[in-house]
Amino acid sequence: MTVSSEYCPPSDPIDILHHDAQILVVNKPDGLLSVPGKGPHLADCLMSRLQAAFPEVLLVHRLDRDTSGVMVFALTPHAQRHLGLQFEKRMTKKTYVARLDGLLEPRSGTVDLPLIVDWENRPRQMVCHETGRPAETDWKVVSYGEGETRVRLHPKTGRSHQLRVHMLSLGHPILGDPLYATGAGRDHARMMLHSEELRLKHPDGGASLKFRVKAPF
Repeated sequence: MTVSSEYCPPSDPIDILHHDAQILVVNKPDGLLSVPGKGPHLADCLMSRLQAAFPEVLLVHRLDRDTSGVMVFALTPHAQRHLGLQFEKRMTKKTYVARLDGLLEPRSGTVDLPLIVDWENRPRQMVCHETGRPAETDWKVVSYGEGETRVRLHPKTGRSHQLRVHMLSLGHPILGDPLYATGAGRDHARMMLHSEELRLKHPDGGASLKFRVKAPF
């Protein structure tokens, strides 16, 4: 089965990990947009579903449609500003799990390559040393499988498609990626990228919080 470009979002109830007066943390399913796309056929999204139960919900960050995992929303303007600054100043700690095409070596390293939108092939992004925005990702191999590598990824920046393009730049695109994987590497039921853990400080009092969901693949 190959990931479809048609939008067929899952209908399962959203898994809420944490809810208090300031923040809402959920486990985003793969295949569901974080925010509405262009056109009525792309109106169904995580944000609109959450608004049905939490009308005051506010966006803080996004995950790609085909990425699953931990995502935080604000429930007050104060929380949105506080969390937004944490992401902007790189105070949050994000950990992703991915399965890559091929055997990645060495077992750890850093990709430091600036990224920019590939205007002729949107929504694809690309490396551009002249006009790209700084982007940095640490990787660590978890295990090797048959023609694939399981890694943990720690993005230091939050550019669009950062992890996907950085892994592609190493010659090992994420399995099931409908934009960047090729051949048999696309032949998966979903994109093998999951936001496993998010660490942040609570907007009310600054307590350190950690939210974690094991990858479903």
